Parts: sequence; structure tokens; C-alpha cells
Amino acid sequence: MKNLFKILTIILFMSSFSFGAKISDVNIPGTLSNGLVLNGAGIRSKFFFDLYVGGLYLKKKNSNALEVIETDEPMAITLHITSSLISSKKMMDATIEGFENSTKGNLKPIQKEIDKFVDVFKDEIKNGDIYDFIYRPNTGVQIYKNSKLSTTIKGLEFKKALFGIWLCDKPAQESLKKEMLGI
Repeated sequence: MKNLFKILTIILFMSSFSFGAKISDVNIPGTLSNGLVLNGAGIRSKFFFDLYVGGLYLKKKNSNALEVIETDEPMAITLHITSSLISSKKMMDATIEGFENSTKGNLKPIQKEIDKFVDVFKDEIKNGDIYDFIYRPNTGVQIYKNSKLSTTIKGLEFKKALFGIWLCDKPAQESLKKEMLGI
């Protein structure tokens, strides 16, 4: 009986590394293949509709939004689309608004990068799509849609503005910011 208990404890302990959370019927991985760990995840909603589940992945847990934004180390944000109400146009508009909030209206220095990023949403967005925004120093932000690399955008300033969409003083949604920060 002791051995059975040990085996079950080991299985439970090991499974906690691969499974991070289940939010709105979306299984959020506890770690990504590059070793980043789930810092926190939550739901982006609007007018009582759940739109997507967003997760923040870092090298180590951190609840300080400004530190996360400013840090030049590997990190990622994942978006699991959970609604057919999200259209390409709505996502593009919301993303531009997010960059405006994140940069306090100072888009000009990274406008080319923002335009390249927003282009990722031109293809139809469907319920179940997954977007991964993975930042790697000296490489930039790699944008994946459903595990397929769409583009890479260089620059730490762009990364700061992108992560700021969810973590700045005027985030996409305050409750999602807190959940991503594990607060």
C-alpha cells in the first residue's frame, strides 16, 4: 500500500509540470517546450462573452508587471481563442488599441513592427486557434498560429510594447493582467 501511495504521489507530482491549469475548457500547459513556466493565465472577456484565454510564461514566476515588460529574457504569451465572435478586423483593431495604450500613444518608433504584427491577424480567426508570442533576446518575438511560425519581429522595444498590451497601466483587461501575473 505504501508503494502504491508513492507511485500515485510521483504521478501527481510529475503531471503538475505538464498541466498548468484548465480555464474555460482550455488546458493550459504548465511549461512550454523551451522551459518557460506558466506564471498565470486568465480569461479575456467583453460584454459577458469569453473571447480568449491568455497565459504568461516566464523563466521564473514574477508578479511585477513593469519588471516583466522591461526584462530582456525569454518569455511568452499564449492566446487560446474561445469564441467565434472574434473576427480578424476586431482582433486587429483591439491590438492597435492595445499598442496605443501600452506605448501611451507613442507608436511611431515601432510602427513598422506593429504593422507587421497586426498583419498576422489578417487570416481568418476561428474558435480553437492558438497564438503564441515567444520572445527570445537577439531573435525577437516569434509569432505562431496553431504551432506554425507566421513571422519574427525583432526589437526589445517592440517586445516591451507587445507584452504591455496585457501588462501595462491600461491593459486589455485588468482582471486578466492580475491573473497573468499570478495575483
